[in-house]
Amino acid sequence: PCCPPLCPQLYENFVEEIDAIDNGIAQAEGEPRYALTTTLSARVGHLNPRWNDPDQDTEAGFKRAMELVGGEFMDRLDYYHHAWLPARALVEEAIRRRFEVDASGMVLELPQGGCPWKQHVFSLEQELALPQPLQLVLFPDRGGQWRVQSVPTGPHTFQSRLPLPEPWRGIRDEALSELTGIPGCVFVHASGFIGGNRTREGALEMARRTLAQRHGEGVQSR
Repeated sequence: PCCPPLCPQLYENFVEEIDAIDNGIAQAEGEPRYALTTTLSARVGHLNPRWNDPDQDTEAGFKRAMELVGGEFMDRLDYYHHAWLPARALVEEAIRRRFEVDASGMVLELPQGGCPWKQHVFSLEQELALPQPLQLVLFPDRGGQWRVQSVPTGPHTFQSRLPLPEPWRGIRDEALSELTGIPGCVFVHASGFIGGNRTREGALEMARRTLAQRHGEGVQSR
C-alpha cells in the first residue's frame, strides 16, 4: 500500500494535472498570462502523427508515450519516496524546535540545508495545529553560506507571507551590510522572498529584523 503522505502528493503533483487536462478543466479562471506548451500532456500530444503525414498510424507514438509517461512517473515516485518524504521528519523536528531558534516561534531552521520543505510546512501547520503560521526559514546553502527565505502564502504561488524589507531588496554585499547594520550580508532578491548572509547569526538577524518591521519595534523576538 502507498504511504499516506505519498499518495496525495503523487496525485496532486502528477496525476491530477494530466486528468484535468484530459477532461478539459481549466487551471484558473480568465485568460492565462502565458502558454504552457511543454507539459507532459503537451509532449504526449506532440507524439501524434502530424495532420499531413502520409502515415497516420498512431501505434508507434502510443508506445513512445507509454515510455515517456512511465519513465516520468517512476522518476517522480522515486523522488517523493527517497527525497521528499524523508524531509518531512526534518521539517517536523524543526517545527518542534522553533522556539530554540527565535522566541517568536515563527522562524524555522533547517540546519541540514535546503530540503523540500514548503508542502511539509503547510500540512504540518494544520496537523500540529500551530497557533500562528511560520514566516521565515533559515538554511545553509551548498557553499556554506546561509539563506533566509519567506514561507509562501500557498504551495503554488510566488507570493510571500513575509518578504524581507523593501529597502533591502536588490542590494548586495557591503552596501547591504551598511544599509542593514548586519555584518556579512550577501544579497536580498528584488522581490524580497529570499536573502543571504555569510553566517547563521547574520541570517537569523536578518530574519529578526524582518519580523520586527512587521510586528513593530515593541515586539521582542529574541
